Amino acid sequence: MAGKVFFSVSMSLDGFVAPESHAVAVRAMRSADDPDVERWMAQWMELQQWVFPTRFFRENLKLGEGGEEGLDNDIARETFERTGASVMGKRMFDLGELAWPEEAPFHTPVFVVTHTERDPWERPGGTTFHFVNDGIEHAVKRAREAAGDRDVRIAGGGATILEHLNAGLVDEFSITLSPVFFGAGTRLFEGVDASRIALEPVRSEPSPRVTHLTYAVHPR
Repeated sequence: MAGKVFFSVSMSLDGFVAPESHAVAVRAMRSADDPDVERWMAQWMELQQWVFPTRFFRENLKLGEGGEEGLDNDIARETFERTGASVMGKRMFDLGELAWPEEAPFHTPVFVVTHTERDPWERPGGTTFHFVNDGIEHAVKRAREAAGDRDVRIAGGGATILEHLNAGLVDEFSITLSPVFFGAGTRLFEGVDASRIALEPVRSEPSPRVTHLTYAVHPR
């Protein structure tokens, strides 16, 4: 039986999933000697601060033993273990190509939605990036085939997630709500087709750092 298609992201209290300016994000991956870059990195670290101390994060990035147990760790591990393949946009891939270690942290096939033709890029540890040139539906189809009975994660970025949500391709999503304000940046749900999407609450769990919210997605 095919698994679900889902996404899982951290979000600020005012609805942003990334600080403003993709150009600054690219610069941040290359150099931190810039006030705009320093501000972008500080905001990004605040948004994601819940996951860095977890045991799973340290294990997955091979940062050594130790790390915190508890709900945040369980959520991070569950998200990873349910994922049999991922789909992402080209902008996220471009940033990740600069930032990820040689052993990219997916350890499954990843399907990159792009207009650029490129041969598959295999990394140590089981991650292979496949470049899909014929749209999100085909990318999800290939990811489902690769995932088997596990789930497909729409990894990002925000515009790619919204495109899949509006196309009716998402079965479920989780938001990790961080207690920070951005004021500007990438709003995940700006442009959502609310007339076609209904949500069913599945789970709401607070940890000492964040609140984890999960919703099932249904056609309206």
